[in-house]
Amino acid sequence: MPGQNLPFSGTEYERRLALVRSEMARRGIDVLFVEDPSNMAWITGYDGWSFYVHQGVLVFMDEDPVWWGRKQDSNGAKRTVWMQDDQVAFYADNFVQSTERHPMQDLASLLISKRHETNRIGVELENYYFSAKAYLTIKESLPNAEMIDATSLVNWLRAVKSEEEVAFMRKAARISEKIVDGITERAHVGMRKADLVADIYSDAIRGTVDAWGDYPAIVPLLPSGADASAPHLTWDGRTLQSDEATFFEISGCYRRYHAPLCRTVFFGKPPQYLLDAEKALLEGLEAGLEAARAGNVAGDIARALAAPLTAAGIERGARAGYPIGISYPPDWGERTISIRDEDQTVLEAGMTFHFMPGLWMDGWGLEITESILIRPQGAAECLCDRPRGLIVKD
Repeated sequence: MPGQNLPFSGTEYERRLALVRSEMARRGIDVLFVEDPSNMAWITGYDGWSFYVHQGVLVFMDEDPVWWGRKQDSNGAKRTVWMQDDQVAFYADNFVQSTERHPMQDLASLLISKRHETNRIGVELENYYFSAKAYLTIKESLPNAEMIDATSLVNWLRAVKSEEEVAFMRKAARISEKIVDGITERAHVGMRKADLVADIYSDAIRGTVDAWGDYPAIVPLLPSGADASAPHLTWDGRTLQSDEATFFEISGCYRRYHAPLCRTVFFGKPPQYLLDAEKALLEGLEAGLEAARAGNVAGDIARALAAPLTAAGIERGARAGYPIGISYPPDWGERTISIRDEDQTVLEAGMTFHFMPGLWMDGWGLEITESILIRPQGAAECLCDRPRGLIVKD
């Protein structure tokens, strides 16, 4: 029977499936094979830590989707997807990490049994979870089928969030606020980063009164001093030091939906270059939020952000944000729109982004960011409600 604790209404899943089928028809795709666990969950509700083996969802034009994966994960599918149990298929465990057989051979047999061996089959080629070996094997196993690159087909359909999705992101935002409040309260000179991360995870997983915390798709990032010139360093046994800035990149997560929030803590008296950078960054954030309006394009946000930074002599080489929503490790972005000068994607009400203009400079770094919602009218809404600016502690 269908999952008993589905995160969304049946109407919501029907809406999503209709969007997928419409796009499949537009591209001439007969069957879509989705491997990205975020897309699997968005279409079916499936939620399990099984994305380290081959799995996926088959979307057809004339029958309900089929969840397909490892046999031992099939009961998890039956407990979390909205489809009936007969729409859950699996391969035997001797396919796992075998040098003699490959799970895609089983998937090909399933497609042949449903008479799709000569159809146009969409696959997510640019994907963390679909290997080169998987693609070669399914092509070899279905020599008369035409493989169509369907990379990000579903990701783009996820760009505009429903009211049900936004409600989850607001709950994630409350958890993000709790995490940042905990960092501000607990962080002190001499504290081991490992201990602070333990507190971060405690706040993240305990969540709030009305929202338990899920595991975020990215671990806490918190480099200090010169290490903060690198955006993706994690933690170790070293301690927080005086006269150093440490940025904290974190996100609350509720039922796989994220609302990232980054803040920077400095112990002691901040140097003037950091204060000047903070001032320019805050001006850029405000300008970017004003530009983040329905009908504008993603590049408008980037250009608004860049003006005060350029005036202050700060040049950023990275994009300034990306879409967010449902996600699994290793990334909480949706891998579609980018907030950068050349992106001409038109902003629509219901889109959600991590507006992320981090500064990773030679010898130092500064992150002050917001998760934002594009509204029908007016400037973007910040999902989190915490003061912007450098957090200075003695």
